[in-house]
Amino acid sequence: MRIKFKKTFQRKFLNEVLIKIDCPTIKELSNRISVNYSTLKNYFIEDKLLSEEILNRLCEISGVEKNKLKFEILDDNWGKIKGGKN
Repeated sequence: MRIKFKKTFQRKFLNEVLIKIDCPTIKELSNRISVNYSTLKNYFIEDKLLSEEILNRLCEISGVEKNKLKFEILDDNWGKIKGGKN
């Protein structure tokens, strides 16, 4: 499942996580949660949608309440559906 935030809210969420866990960089965060740096960077610049698994991990380590965030949950194959309609 993918998480779709409103524009710029994904970056704000990741910045909030960085502040709450006292992490200076995205690279350091990628090491802490065992996610590839380039993947996390793509999430940060909002090139890709955040996965539900990573959202859960980030909320767990930072203490950010998931139910206070405003986002939409998309199916795993949402991109295939979108491409098939074109």
